[in-house]
Amino acid sequence: MLAEQENQENVPPGGKALPAALAGTRVALGLLRGAQQRPGIPQQPTRSGVEGHGATAGRLGGGPQAFTIHVDEPDGEQRRRNGQATQKEEATLGLCAAVCTLGGRRPLVPLGNATDMSFDSPSIMDITITSETEEKKPNVHNVPDYVSDIHAYLREMEVKCKPKMGYMKKQPDITNNMRAILVDWLVEVGEEYKLQNETLHLAVNYIDRFLSSMSVLRGKLQLVGTAAMLLASKFEEIYPPEVAEFVYITDDTYTKKQVLRMEHLILKVLSFDLAAPTINQFLTQYFLHEQTNAKVESLSMYLGELSLIDADPYLKYLPSVIAAAAFHLADYTITGQTWHESLCKVTGYTLDDIKPCLMDLHKTYLKAAQHTQQSIREKYKSSKYHGVSLIDPPETLNLLS
Repeated sequence: MLAEQENQENVPPGGKALPAALAGTRVALGLLRGAQQRPGIPQQPTRSGVEGHGATAGRLGGGPQAFTIHVDEPDGEQRRRNGQATQKEEATLGLCAAVCTLGGRRPLVPLGNATDMSFDSPSIMDITITSETEEKKPNVHNVPDYVSDIHAYLREMEVKCKPKMGYMKKQPDITNNMRAILVDWLVEVGEEYKLQNETLHLAVNYIDRFLSSMSVLRGKLQLVGTAAMLLASKFEEIYPPEVAEFVYITDDTYTKKQVLRMEHLILKVLSFDLAAPTINQFLTQYFLHEQTNAKVESLSMYLGELSLIDADPYLKYLPSVIAAAAFHLADYTITGQTWHESLCKVTGYTLDDIKPCLMDLHKTYLKAAQHTQQSIREKYKSSKYHGVSLIDPPETLNLLS
């Protein structure tokens, strides 16, 4: 019976990509890595040096662009460039140049000759302001007057945007293992397109909240994940990948129309509440107000992402609790420090508050190397994250504050 059930679980979903993922081979990602250019779509740079596999696919038919950027030009500039300036315009320009030359309006003195300017020149005041601004660059995250208000708001919103922890029991055709494979695939997609870590966290939140309310067949699970990643990219990224790129990474299992329809459905189910607080957001706050080193930060982010893979037990914890547990476990692993009063003040949690989550996260950390899904470990082996996934976890934890 168990073998028969496994064969049924590996029935091709929608025909292509996800069953391959369930079997351990991702056709879509394999094509994405192996093929430098998709047939039929010209290869052009998109952003951050990433070669697009359809970044201009919104104009596959060679039609007009949806949006055109217009740059304001001085009056008459376009006509002069096209050789259409009239003699009257040329005479006017010549007159203006003569007035400037004769002293009616003198050109600005370069900063190197600032000492030659008269003391009543407003430029002297400008020089002073500029130098002070350059010396004291403000930290946009350092807003001490609003820190407590921001944290209180995020704590309020994380409760509102929390998925139902037992939703998978009500899903008739998908399992926690399928969800883990989907999240693991989204990690690879995020790395392939150089997306922000926050985009991944948001996408997983959208998926869990959507599945908390809607029953989904296994053949459409990858479609839900693709549309959620598209939404998160639009919300978080400066240059999000185009719809055609998301269609391509599914090995054309779904059409552009299907992805857009699913995007619309997710927005309706989520009531357009896309600004969900994530583990990554809380970690950013903790790093800002608690002095630490780069390895602790990277290890905290690694542990936070490990919690995204398994719905059980982490859906029962709030993002702020998981972030606090990840931060403490990373700090303990790198520096050997235990929970102290400053962490309690920054996070709003005592050690007893985060102890259950801390123990679960420690178990996940210990078994990470043996987990079926390895995309997150591979991601954090890079020098960008100081190779923190290669650091051996502590065998035991000191849970004394």
